[in-house]
Amino acid sequence: MSVETVGGVVSAMASKVEEVELAYGEDRPLVALASLIGAYGVSVGALSIVAKRRGRLATRLGVADLALYAVATHKLTRILAKDPIASPIRAPFTTLTGLDGPAELHEDVRGEGWRHAVGELVTCPFCLGQWVGTAFVFGGMLAPRVTRAVAATFVVHAASDVLHHAYAALEDATST
Repeated sequence: MSVETVGGVVSAMASKVEEVELAYGEDRPLVALASLIGAYGVSVGALSIVAKRRGRLATRLGVADLALYAVATHKLTRILAKDPIASPIRAPFTTLTGLDGPAELHEDVRGEGWRHAVGELVTCPFCLGQWVGTAFVFGGMLAPRVTRAVAATFVVHAASDVLHHAYAALEDATST
């Protein structure tokens, strides 16, 4: 295949992508978002191959591990997407607009293309949940002791948050 032919194919594909993005309605970075989906898929595929080759690809996970990873995923995604301590990670992709709850920030995504797509990912605990949950599940297969220790730390942190909220609610109830 000649360089001119490849260039023509790439040009035709780029035109089609632009057409689809315009037809979608909003100024959405569909190519960058699709690339993030692709990166996720490649990561899962690579981790699956590594786990299989090491004889660690799980056929099923226990309920205790699922619960541990679920709570840890919830807590870590909230930290990454909302916590002030993680704002340097989000800052290149967002603008601070205020507070969004106890010890949480509200940030608007900024930029175009990749910057916007990554901004949507790092500010959305629901979006991050897929990535973080995958890391915990594959971590549990490839390095179970370390993964359980890290996950347990986030579970303890989440339980502490519940206790802080309960304590604050009790203080509010007794002060009125």
